Amino acid sequence: MYEFPWLYTKKILSIGLGLALILIAGCSSTPDYPPIPEDQRVLPQDYTYIIGPGDTMEVFVWGNPELTAGAVVRPDGKITTRLVEEIPASGKTPIELARDIEVAYSDYVKNPVVTVIVNGFVGIPPQQVRVIGEASSPLSIPFRKHMTLLDLMIAVGGLTPFANGNKAVLVRYDDGEEKSFNIRIDDLIKDGDISANMSLLPGDILIIPESWF
Repeated sequence: MYEFPWLYTKKILSIGLGLALILIAGCSSTPDYPPIPEDQRVLPQDYTYIIGPGDTMEVFVWGNPELTAGAVVRPDGKITTRLVEEIPASGKTPIELARDIEVAYSDYVKNPVVTVIVNGFVGIPPQQVRVIGEASSPLSIPFRKHMTLLDLMIAVGGLTPFANGNKAVLVRYDDGEEKSFNIRIDDLIKDGDISANMSLLPGDILIIPESWF
């Protein structure tokens, strides 16, 4: 059916206005959180690594080279060694696991001395740092001592062209309480503002939203 030009123009303007309102609503729905407090920008990061599923390790049995071998922590959190097929590993420190292997081996070896060396790290979720949203490569990586926001941005390859880095949100758990903070990634990696850098903690989650404009 034929429409007069002015009716067609009116329809186009109405559609455009509707889309504009949707975009504005989407942008305004991005919550604002307080900036990270100064006393949490540089934090002590003394922690003990906990073994998680996917970790790889070497199990050394001193004086028994035939028992020394590599192991991978299965998805169920256990490892298989040359003497014992089911040894729980996930959730333990390397020292704790070594002591447990010594106990398991004591039925076969006199006074076994075991050392566990982790050489491929995945870790447990509470000790990972996770990035979602508009990072070039969103991922979950094991936390490492002295890790900063800049280190994390290097690991994920920076931001996508559509990211709103200065609206990024850091979710942190403090004594079981979830806290959210706005952080300034654009200022850090695009403008070189080192004051926007900060220390990270195990379990931190970084959410990078999309920019509409």
